[in-house]
Amino acid sequence: MSTANPRRWWALLVLATAQFMVIMDTSIIGVALPEMQRDLGFSPGDLQWVFNAYVIAFGGLLLLGGRLSDLLGARRVFVSGWVVLIAGSVVAAAASTAWVEVVGRAVQGVGGALIAPASMTLLTMLFGHDPRELGKALALYGAAAPAGGTAGVFLGGVFTEWASWPWVFVIYVPIGIATLLATGLLPAVAGRRGSVDVLGAAAVTAGLALAVFAVVRAPEVGWGDAQTVLELTGAALLLALFLVVQRSVKAPLMPLGVWRTPGLGVSNLAMALLGGAWIPMWYFLNLYLQQVLGYGAFASGAALLPMTGLLMVFMTLVTARLLGRFGAKPLIAGGLLVLAAGLVWLSAVEPTGTFLVDVLPASLVAATGMSLAYIPAMMSAISGVPQEQAGLASGIVNTTYQVGSALGLAALTALATSQGAGALGDLPALTDGFASAFLGAAAVAAAGGLLTLLLMRGTKSPAAAAPAEAPASAAGERVGS
Repeated sequence: MSTANPRRWWALLVLATAQFMVIMDTSIIGVALPEMQRDLGFSPGDLQWVFNAYVIAFGGLLLLGGRLSDLLGARRVFVSGWVVLIAGSVVAAAASTAWVEVVGRAVQGVGGALIAPASMTLLTMLFGHDPRELGKALALYGAAAPAGGTAGVFLGGVFTEWASWPWVFVIYVPIGIATLLATGLLPAVAGRRGSVDVLGAAAVTAGLALAVFAVVRAPEVGWGDAQTVLELTGAALLLALFLVVQRSVKAPLMPLGVWRTPGLGVSNLAMALLGGAWIPMWYFLNLYLQQVLGYGAFASGAALLPMTGLLMVFMTLVTARLLGRFGAKPLIAGGLLVLAAGLVWLSAVEPTGTFLVDVLPASLVAATGMSLAYIPAMMSAISGVPQEQAGLASGIVNTTYQVGSALGLAALTALATSQGAGALGDLPALTDGFASAFLGAAAVAAAGGLLTLLLMRGTKSPAAAAPAEAPASAAGERVGS
């Protein structure tokens, strides 16, 4: 048995801060989007790239980040990720044009893709000596995600209302520096020899980016236009190349044999559709509050606090208990269907609506569904794999969620724009566009719930299937291989 690190709980605080900040990076920009659109000249259809540039870089490079953590050492990659994230934040804060903003967001995503898998490796090393401690640490680490989402919504409103939107990025600089100063608490992890699958990483990231770009552009140029067809074909070929490379290289980013794990494929499908419904809902709800109801940035952020607060409470206090009692399948399927119900309710928004009638009750229903489904889907994807592949499974399911988010947002932005969401100042047209997006997201969530019911086998609680005790060295030899 390995010796417990006496500073492991302080180290967990550093890792949870990293998780908090990575998740906050996706929520803090929400209420700032209208201000950014006006100042930087984004079109309604292109505004989503402020979000998608981060998501594509983050999701597309997570597996590469895991492999680099494996080869170079997790603490070294964790530190490098923070340096990159800080640099991207500076670029995003200083941007005076739309394309520079998108570049800054992409650089932030690269930093997040280095931080997230390194954090998971370090956490497993710190607590792998005791499955019970590991479960507790994972719960606390996981709670940092909804906390980051809640803080991001609130701080985004505060900064945008009383300072300016660049401050939603400036905040990462002092917190990032403080985190770097605290990395001495983390265990040093020796790297090991091996190769980096650069071709695979380039193929999967380029394929995802091209697919999202094609979906974003299709409403303008036409779905049957030669340009759209070529872009989608190119994306499919790049993703096929990624799979071919994974079969042929000696050290692939994603060994395809992991997909033989029971339940992994269904869990990832559920996560993709969960992201494809939840992120567009959050995105368009922000726009509805500000562009239709006329809320300022702070009021918009405050209006979303009940939803994000419910998420945090449910994920930390309720979902884990339900998971232990009922198992993953009913929570994933039920959560997705409850999310769909909340989205259908949101699709009834009116140009003359109010927060208390049109937003609050429906958003709380949607948040309940999200909080029921997210952790069980994540745990189901991870719990069935051998200990040495737990990091790989975590990287895959996080990538799947980010990819689903990006593609879902691109598709539903195209739908919303075609239904009037691009008509700034025309409240009925804007509302029709946003309502269409909510209804489309409901269809995505409902499909996820039904497919989970049909395809997922009845499983015991993932919490009960905690990874077997393994030496810390074994944990340190995984993420990305």
